[in-house]
Amino acid sequence: MPRLEPGTGKTKWYRTDGAVAVYSALISILIGMAVGAVIVVVVGLLKPNISPTGIWEGVRLVFLGVFSTGRSGSALSFGFNAVNMGNMLFRAVPLIMTGLSVAVAFKTGLFNIGAAGQYLMGTMGTLSVGLWLGWAGVPTFVAWICAFLAGVILGGLWGAIPGLFKAFLNINEVITCIMTNWIAANLVTWWFDAHEIFKNSAEGGKVGYVIPLKNVGVVTPKMFMDVLFKGSQANGGFWIAVLIAVAMWIMMTKTTFGYELRACGSNRHAAKYAGINDKKNIILSMAIAGCLAAAGASLYYLSGNTEFYWSTYQKLPGEGFNGIPVALLAANHPIGVIFSGIFMSMLNISGIQLKYLTAYNEYISDIIIAVIVYLSAFSMLFKTVLSKKIRKGTGGNVNDEPAQQLKTADEQNAQEEKEIIGDTKNFEEDVMEDYKQLFDESAGIVHAESEEGGQK
Repeated sequence: MPRLEPGTGKTKWYRTDGAVAVYSALISILIGMAVGAVIVVVVGLLKPNISPTGIWEGVRLVFLGVFSTGRSGSALSFGFNAVNMGNMLFRAVPLIMTGLSVAVAFKTGLFNIGAAGQYLMGTMGTLSVGLWLGWAGVPTFVAWICAFLAGVILGGLWGAIPGLFKAFLNINEVITCIMTNWIAANLVTWWFDAHEIFKNSAEGGKVGYVIPLKNVGVVTPKMFMDVLFKGSQANGGFWIAVLIAVAMWIMMTKTTFGYELRACGSNRHAAKYAGINDKKNIILSMAIAGCLAAAGASLYYLSGNTEFYWSTYQKLPGEGFNGIPVALLAANHPIGVIFSGIFMSMLNISGIQLKYLTAYNEYISDIIIAVIVYLSAFSMLFKTVLSKKIRKGTGGNVNDEPAQQLKTADEQNAQEEKEIIGDTKNFEEDVMEDYKQLFDESAGIVHAESEEGGQK
């Protein structure tokens, strides 16, 4: 809860809980990228084929890889790179959607580690329906909508399974999500392996790949992305992901349904006492999370220029797990997920630039992401420290207020806390009084019925 400003009784935007969450995420990002730069330096010093100039180029690409325009002579050049920027937004789409999936579940008190399996089920539904309808000659727009909805619905049904086990049997969703992940991996592998019609045998050397949807013309419209980022893979899927994120923010914060979901996440038993159907909301929460993860796969493969390797029984898609740090960096805020997903995608682009423009490999970016993932778990610690400093008027307090005004603000906050405690006690007393009256009435009814029975 944000503290009141001394003298004014108001809270400034840069001291709110949301601002503190952004600060903690930025600290995690900066530390992660700094560690990545140190690793680049250390690796460069240990490799004789990397010169000091190469080390400096590697450090620059870690931070500015998305702005790299290649080499001008022997030196790296930087500027606006439409291809890199467009590819960054394209790769961000599945990260945004899986991040939303994890964030929504977190908001409702659940840990959706099953986004990978839901992502696979969405892939299976979208590719199968898209290819079938494309071959059947269904209009492109109708085929696209049906393929997208097929993937989303299948992912939602798959996500509802852990929700059912949690709601009715109180089995931890982490266990069931892990199990459904591998069941989905084997199920998807069997599905495409058993149906030869989906295998991309027309192109030489493409063993184990599903036919891309561009072959049947079922692709997402560019929506001016080809104009803004010419030559890149970007398409309208990014705008759809942004709209879904905004819709999820509205649903979670501005609707009764979203309030019920968050209430169940805060305290399932208290929500049930208040008349909220906790079982229904747990199932719906996981189903929505499954729909979102599957939507990420649908938008990715509906781009048309992506190929799916159907032998997934030995490896789960990384997008399902990368959604976890995306959600953590965004503090589970749907709008923040958009920016954290873009940032993670930017690191992937930087890794590709490292691979092709220097003697380093792209796995440096994976190390940076791993460090950020590790530090994102400490974002709550950073948030707590920053909140304490702001409340004490240090480490971010830019106003030099007199001591008397500080004391006045503290007294106001203390008075508010006392009023809240007093209201809580009055509420408890009212509830106990209601229970007492109900008990007395019930006892009177039982006594009257027993006397009536005795007279009979």
